[in-house]
Amino acid sequence: MNINERIDLIAKLGEYFLLNDEQLQSVKQKAKEQNPWFSMEFIDLAIKNIAENYLQKSLLKDWVKQYDVSEPQQKNVGIVMAGNIPLVGFHDFLCVFISGHKAVIKPSSKDEVLIRNITEKLTEWNNAAKDHLILAENLKNCDAYIATGSNNSSRYFEYYFSKYPNIIRRNRTSVAVLKGDEAKEELNLLADDIQLFYGMGCRNVTKLFVPEGYDFIALLDALKKYNRFADFHKYRNNYDYQLALLIMNHKFYMTNDSIIFTENESVFAPVSQVNYSYYNEPKTLIESLKNNTNIQCIVGKDFIPFGKTQSPSLTDYADGIDTMQFLNPAPKGSI
Repeated sequence: MNINERIDLIAKLGEYFLLNDEQLQSVKQKAKEQNPWFSMEFIDLAIKNIAENYLQKSLLKDWVKQYDVSEPQQKNVGIVMAGNIPLVGFHDFLCVFISGHKAVIKPSSKDEVLIRNITEKLTEWNNAAKDHLILAENLKNCDAYIATGSNNSSRYFEYYFSKYPNIIRRNRTSVAVLKGDEAKEELNLLADDIQLFYGMGCRNVTKLFVPEGYDFIALLDALKKYNRFADFHKYRNNYDYQLALLIMNHKFYMTNDSIIFTENESVFAPVSQVNYSYYNEPKTLIESLKNNTNIQCIVGKDFIPFGKTQSPSLTDYADGIDTMQFLNPAPKGSI
């Protein structure tokens, strides 16, 4: 398949996503049954964002102009996908497919249904796509690897894939820097940045940096639109557990009955909890955040706009590593 055929096929996938026919609805239901954290609401959101932000022909054409993908020497690229939110590994697959390489995909056991449907539809529409993708239980004899996982699994990936060109992604999370004068609508959007996908993605805000004397009431009120999460037993179990830990350890906390705020230096927080810290010197804070390799996104008036963390563009590469540049000939370290 040449680059135009690959773009046309991927654009057709976008149309399929937006059409949302009975077959796709059935696939989404199976994905929900496989992983209870994949609510239909969030499966729909993930698919919609991918279709609108990645799979439009004009966007794809503008994107590939930045790279040499016309006549690649095809390589087998192993992709280890995570499963924390629906189709979280799609962008890696897209980069490999558009580059003309073969994507050898090991889906997460928590998110196998959706990616399998994608591979089936692409080969159904164009049989030549079989030369560009395969689902595999084991990733052997690949020329390069892209692996996403926890800090623990990343050590495993580094051990096994170190002899090959690779991108290995570890735990990351996102933070928000507040000035204290945010409007109600901005706080409503920040609530989305915190709670979409139950807060389980690397682009979800798990840490707030606020000025001394910050009043959390308005934000806690904005987050009440997600109080329905307390009716989902898996989320509720997390909430009850974290609340119990804080109470037993005599830690100060604030809650609206579905999410907990507590002062904690860590940028990482468990499901149902958001950490916060106070700051005095904005410039010092920003410099430290930009140098923090644990941070995926910084949200705020001077950074990524509120409400936009879960709508990345084609060029919003995870960890700031240009996956397309890695996949295509040129600099040292590419395949």
